[in-house]
Amino acid sequence: MPYSYKRLTSNDVSDLKALLRVFGEAFEEPTTYQGNVPGDDYLRRILDKPDFIVIVALDEGEVVGGLAAYVLEKFEQERKEVYLYDLAVSAEYRRQGIATALINNLKLTAKEISAYIIFVQADKGDEPAIELYKSLGKGEETRNFDINI
Repeated sequence: MPYSYKRLTSNDVSDLKALLRVFGEAFEEPTTYQGNVPGDDYLRRILDKPDFIVIVALDEGEVVGGLAAYVLEKFEQERKEVYLYDLAVSAEYRRQGIATALINNLKLTAKEISAYIIFVQADKGDEPAIELYKSLGKGEETRNFDINI
């Protein structure tokens, strides 16, 4: 069965909340994604921002996967890049090309806003994500650091 894909707008708060549930389950972090879900007004405001992109995969209207990305305006050149922050697909829908289709939809959106590249990080040991991203682009070894505030 073909799935449908759409970029969320401020009218799609319920779909964003459904995606948060998918993220919580997929990343095994239910508290992070479900423990303190923002209110509808907050979610509408962030969905209205042109530098925040959420694309979901739907199976007969049900959110079964999705991604969240941020548009970064660069300072060294007049250009934009897109940072793919989170991507997940519900367990029973994996290995059906949904993640690739989500990224391909993000590529179309990135082209529409004149971004020159999409970048993404994958955690060491997350082989399915690493293999997916390798199949779509080139990688480099990096280290990430969290700096507490």
